[in-house]
Amino acid sequence: MDRKEAQHRFDYSGALPRLFVRIGVLPFLLLIALIVFTALSDRFLTAENLITVARQATYLAIVAMGQMLALLTGGFDLSVGKIVAITSVITALTMAPLAAAHPDATAATLTLGILAGIGAGTLVGVVNGVGVALFNVSPFMMTLGTAAISFGIALTLTSGVPVYGIPDAFGTIFSFARIFDIPSPVYVTAGLFVAMYVLLNWTRMGRYFYAVGGNLKASRLSGINTRFYLFMAYVLCGALAAVAGALLTARLETGEANIGASMPLDSIAACVIGGVSLRGGIGNVGNVVLGAVFIGLIQNGMDLAQIQSYLQEVVIGVLLILAVIADQLRQFVMLRLKD
Repeated sequence: MDRKEAQHRFDYSGALPRLFVRIGVLPFLLLIALIVFTALSDRFLTAENLITVARQATYLAIVAMGQMLALLTGGFDLSVGKIVAITSVITALTMAPLAAAHPDATAATLTLGILAGIGAGTLVGVVNGVGVALFNVSPFMMTLGTAAISFGIALTLTSGVPVYGIPDAFGTIFSFARIFDIPSPVYVTAGLFVAMYVLLNWTRMGRYFYAVGGNLKASRLSGINTRFYLFMAYVLCGALAAVAGALLTARLETGEANIGASMPLDSIAACVIGGVSLRGGIGNVGNVVLGAVFIGLIQNGMDLAQIQSYLQEVVIGVLLILAVIADQLRQFVMLRLKD
């Protein structure tokens, strides 16, 4: 049997390879996780635990949707964790003195605090977009630099101490409230998912995100303003991370400079596990959200199985590597099917 015959020995046109190309590795991983953790704990598939998983996954899902935009354009954002942190700090620092000075103006306090925090986080995204799109700084260096700057500012403003004094209504409304027994952050995430789905599938901007990531030079020659869409990808990524930061602040009821440290790795992992290509131009927002839910399931299942938190980081790292390998295999099978 010669080399060419050996290469074609596997039937790439079969049902399993086509299914793998179409849906990716995520459904298989979800099925394995459900089987394993159901066997390890009888509490895993209870309604209350699944609601807990949904709440915990909301913050990562929002950040991952933003990270997807950066990945679609062929880059990534390492500053999302520090955007979450600085949003938390600015939100708390705005709300606390306003709540103390005007205890009866809760609505205005919450509104100003949320706007200030999300505005600060979005500003980091604007800086990232300017550096990557206008000055051609590599996404790695640009977002790594803004991450360090954001973290330094957050620590300077708080001296590393949590910021207290946030109105109780903030946590009540944006974290602990339930509608039909579903936590309010899940509804926020669902709304953002719908907006992202419409943006990526029904608008020109969404199509151009895919085009820029698929082939930057061809997009430029086609008349697409590639700098603008690269810029907008990082601005929207920063804005979504800031929303997650505000929601997480409501959950903690304090402003924290040390939260969000795992968000860059986890958000990239959620995207890659969900089938977003590291080469750019390929991805589905629904699968990204499922990827975030999958990571939440893994963390929750390991908590119920009493696996140490340090080992959980190892598991997430292994899953990321496996997802990248699966992405390579998927690209290979796609090429074989085209042949």
